[in-house]
Amino acid sequence: MNADITGHHAGPHAVVAGGGIAGLAAAHRLALAGHRVTLLEADSRLGGKLLAGEIAGAPVDLGAESLLARRPEAVALARTVGLGDRLQAPATTTASVWSRGELVPMPKGHVMGVPGDPAAVEGLLSEEGVRRIGGDLELPPTEIGEDIAIGAYVAARMGHEVVDRLVEPLLGGVYAGDAHRISMKAAVPALFEAARVHPTLTAAVHAVQRAGAATPADAAGAATGLGGSAFLGIEGGIGTLPGAVADAIRAAGGAIHTGTPVHALVRTGATGWQVVTPHRTFDADAVVLATPAGVAAGLLGGHAPAAAAGLDEIDYASMALITLAFRRSDVPALAGSGFLVPPVDGHTIKASTFSGQKWRWVSDAAPDLFVLRTSVGRHGEEEQVHREDSDLVAASLKDLGAATGLTARPVASTVTRWAGGLPQYPVGHLSRVARVRAAVAALPGLRLAGAAYDGVGIPACVASAHRAADEIIGEFADEIIATSKRTDPGAGHSR
Repeated sequence: MNADITGHHAGPHAVVAGGGIAGLAAAHRLALAGHRVTLLEADSRLGGKLLAGEIAGAPVDLGAESLLARRPEAVALARTVGLGDRLQAPATTTASVWSRGELVPMPKGHVMGVPGDPAAVEGLLSEEGVRRIGGDLELPPTEIGEDIAIGAYVAARMGHEVVDRLVEPLLGGVYAGDAHRISMKAAVPALFEAARVHPTLTAAVHAVQRAGAATPADAAGAATGLGGSAFLGIEGGIGTLPGAVADAIRAAGGAIHTGTPVHALVRTGATGWQVVTPHRTFDADAVVLATPAGVAAGLLGGHAPAAAAGLDEIDYASMALITLAFRRSDVPALAGSGFLVPPVDGHTIKASTFSGQKWRWVSDAAPDLFVLRTSVGRHGEEEQVHREDSDLVAASLKDLGAATGLTARPVASTVTRWAGGLPQYPVGHLSRVARVRAAVAALPGLRLAGAAYDGVGIPACVASAHRAADEIIGEFADEIIATSKRTDPGAGHSR
């Protein structure tokens, strides 16, 4: 037993490297299953891209700001760690697209920007662009093979305009990437599978919509108890979730160390590991690497070179969030939750969220303020993200003024940079991840988790963490049962 480890369990010792939401979720799962758990985070704080903050006294999220409610993993985790009564649906979900100088309502009835009916985009696309969408029905089926770039596929079937004005801004908000590089199989799997069996893209969109209608928003809302919203926030910010999970880990006997980067992994015997940090070395029966792909690659180089090579190929995009607070009386009437910006129009910002209108907890805490945020940075635009704070604020105000007529000066501003924050999912990404996982699976007691693998959203990260933890739990199930029986003579017997 590692003499430094204390807690409720005497089971196998699992070390989790990385204290973002994936690492926290993995550590939580392992601790509840009977493992002794140590979580190591290189940064001085936990949470990764989840960060709660404040501006002019108003609480805000300075990182991710919502959970996809139609996937259960993140909502379930929030409930498990005591945040269920703070889950909150958005006050408004209507959004716009700032296209050709006008704010146009986001069209209904699309699948990640791909319309099922040309009429739905008549206010956003040119007449020629609308006609081109209908041309999909006249084209022969497209052979998409094992994967295809969503931008290239949609442009070939429905024209470049629908990609430029809808698909790009929507995908840009999720991946900060280029639709002509992003894997359709990884980013929009339901549409990819439908497109493989239907003769036209329009038919594929309709198939996805029918499948969604079988589990409608009302049903998803019933599962959460919060109505039919596809997304949920947490009162006080999504950034409060990491702290709640960390508290639950400690309550289950786990240990957490911040400011503790992992420098090396050393194999001990047939199954054990030593996890080397600058200050001490931890003996572990199992390890979960919930770090960015490049960090994991460096740790795996001597143990699984093929996995390390695959991880090194995963690229990342950087972005910045510019959060602004205005006197509410200085702000013109603004509709909805915000707007997206097509990159083809050449503006600096790629989106703006009207936080004070989207989340009641923001406006309730600061009723005299109007809080909004903009985002800057796509793959290959590192120079934008690293501009001076004052330049990013000025650029945001310029674009906001052009889009909304807002001319007021903010009473406060803050810039949050996420360098290398969003892994890119190019064509072939899922095949690469499968090869990496197969190579790592040959190493007993070692697994990977995080945004680099199965999705960048919070539920996908939690699911990735649970997958890694469950595989380790399976490896050590007999040992945990034996430990339980040693420490509890009544274990396994009815009472």
